[in-house]
Amino acid sequence: MLINLSTIITQIVNAKGSDIHLSTGIKPVLRVKNRLVTLEDQPVLTKESLDELLKYILREDQLMALYQGEEQDFAYTFLELNARFRVNAFIAQANPNLVMRYLPPAILTFEQLGLPSIMHQFSQLMQGLVLVTGPTGSGKSTTLASIINEINHTRDVKIVTIEDPIEFIYSSDKSIITQREVGYDTNSFTNALESSFRQDIDVILLGEMRDLNTVQVAVTAAETGHLVFSTLHTNSASQSIDRVIDTFPTHQQGQVRSQISNSLQAVISQRLIPTVNGDLTPALEILLANNAVKSLIRENRIYQLDTVIETHRKEGMVSMNLSLFDLIRTGIVSFETALLYSPDPINLRNMLKRSTS
Repeated sequence: MLINLSTIITQIVNAKGSDIHLSTGIKPVLRVKNRLVTLEDQPVLTKESLDELLKYILREDQLMALYQGEEQDFAYTFLELNARFRVNAFIAQANPNLVMRYLPPAILTFEQLGLPSIMHQFSQLMQGLVLVTGPTGSGKSTTLASIINEINHTRDVKIVTIEDPIEFIYSSDKSIITQREVGYDTNSFTNALESSFRQDIDVILLGEMRDLNTVQVAVTAAETGHLVFSTLHTNSASQSIDRVIDTFPTHQQGQVRSQISNSLQAVISQRLIPTVNGDLTPALEILLANNAVKSLIRENRIYQLDTVIETHRKEGMVSMNLSLFDLIRTGIVSFETALLYSPDPINLRNMLKRSTS
């Protein structure tokens, strides 16, 4: 039986869901507001039906590589409904599986996303490195898209995005935007980054810093006058900086700490938190690279960054607990939910006690 993809996509669009799970032996499943919902009106998926779908949406070389054990990441647009997805196809116990992340057609503003006003500051930067971090599904790509789109509409600069795959599609406005997909338009993140130095680029969006070479070129780009945005799968600002430094061999880490202290502008670490109404809202830790932060990075005292965030709130820095505290105080998130996402629940409890005493 063929998969009725049109019906499934219509349901996730209407439900404002985030992901479609298509796995052999079960019915299609949607992730809606961070919960998995089985589509009971759909038939159980078979290997044959998923094979047919893969033949329809993958090139022949991609299909061959998939069945040789190479997972496939790609973007797919369902033209009938103008719905775009980031797709991961993989094999499990010899059976095909797909996870399709729904990419909303409109790029939302900071205000529409519930992000703080300090985000406007990042779109006005002239150079340096800005990292947006968090686990899978925390909204990193959406936040970056909002930043890039604001730059596009407010500044006359040249922007290149290097992604695998391309997620959000931009239309050049005040800026010129070039979008390059790894595997289609360029062989690797590193090649695309290095060639961007010869393309009169002002702003670089790097989908992910995956390996030593990519990190090395990204840091160099930020240090030599470009504004570089990228992502990491890390849980805090301090962990993100540690991750970048630890990518390098031990004998290079002293030099890298110096480079990062010179080029880093900010680290935004975010989560999507269930609200009391069953929606999702962002909670953000924000580290701004002031002189104190730069000194701690150079001196390899990254473990003290959390203290700097706590003591520099007036500059716009925000700890994850403070962000959660504000969500509780405004009635958006319950106390119990906030504790589940807090990196330090005891401290969050104490913050609430002090506010009510």
